[in-house]
Amino acid sequence: MAVRAAVLPAVDAPLEITGIDLPEPGPGRVRVRLAAAGVCHSDLSLSNGTMRLPVPAVLGHEGAGTVLAVGEDVGHLSPGDAVVLNWAPSCGSCPACGRGEVWLCANALNGAAEVHARRADDGTDLYPGLNVAAFAEETVVPASCVLPAPDGVPLTDAALLGCAVLTGYGAVHYSAKVRPGETVAVFGVGGVGLAALQSARIAGASTIVAVDVSPAKEELARSAGATDYLVASDTTAREIRALTGKEGVDVAVECVGRATTIRTAWESTRRGGRTTVVGIGGKDQRVTFNALEIFHWGRTLSGCVYGNSDPARDLPVLADHIRAGRLDPGALVTERIALDGIPAAFDTMLAGRGGRALVVF
Repeated sequence: MAVRAAVLPAVDAPLEITGIDLPEPGPGRVRVRLAAAGVCHSDLSLSNGTMRLPVPAVLGHEGAGTVLAVGEDVGHLSPGDAVVLNWAPSCGSCPACGRGEVWLCANALNGAAEVHARRADDGTDLYPGLNVAAFAEETVVPASCVLPAPDGVPLTDAALLGCAVLTGYGAVHYSAKVRPGETVAVFGVGGVGLAALQSARIAGASTIVAVDVSPAKEELARSAGATDYLVASDTTAREIRALTGKEGVDVAVECVGRATTIRTAWESTRRGGRTTVVGIGGKDQRVTFNALEIFHWGRTLSGCVYGNSDPARDLPVLADHIRAGRLDPGALVTERIALDGIPAAFDTMLAGRGGRALVVF
């Protein structure tokens, strides 16, 4: 029986809501009925070609739902289990996994090159976007892409744990290693930025500056933990230094992926400070530095993939924060939509007006 899904027919093409035929779960695979999925900018990066993976594809890489069926050799899951999808499963055998850097696994996206389903109308092969094809009523994924949903966390909140919350939390705690009393600036108040603001508050940051192009996001940012809010401009770095005794922040977290924002985040950190780049930028986004300033400022600039997180290790930690009221995935959501509303949500995000939508099935 066909299920509805959001299909990207080609790069830069509009999404289409159509029926797809899923295979039964074979050995090592699991069929999941989605309860909710997040609309994330990484899906936009796939749809516009910034991230190059096979198309046509069913998009969606963060979601949660209930196991419907399991194939052979799946011993840790059963029908009825509540689960979170993990779009970047580690293989456990590549050099990065051997070093414990599972977020850099060389084989994490191998599944994106395998046929996932077929269009119900014409039989066209479809690929699983970022491995899990969460923009569908149901999906079939490798068991390695499925983690138990935390107890006491609604599936509509748990859906965002698999990317936005893990990435924002990890950027603060594992990449930037924010310490109590430090000052932090977060650039970009979308889903990941809001998670980073909450995480900076959890880490005990003293001053937390949120920066975004939209004045309308100030209330959202402050509710997530920002002590100050700046509308992005040519003077942002100067304004941040003014808020921090003319020094700059200890840590800047860039969640946009644009050269100008990365450069501003770097200039906003104090001498010896740390800038971590979470946003996914295109190859045309060139960031330049001169040799003297690198020496003089002594700053650290680092990339951050999936929050430098290990989902199996970190989901229980996030669940503890949620149950204690320190972390609220629901606060990341700017709009709740039905599956048929996904194309409209993409249009809104492409126009730069939205932060993150949650698709409820």
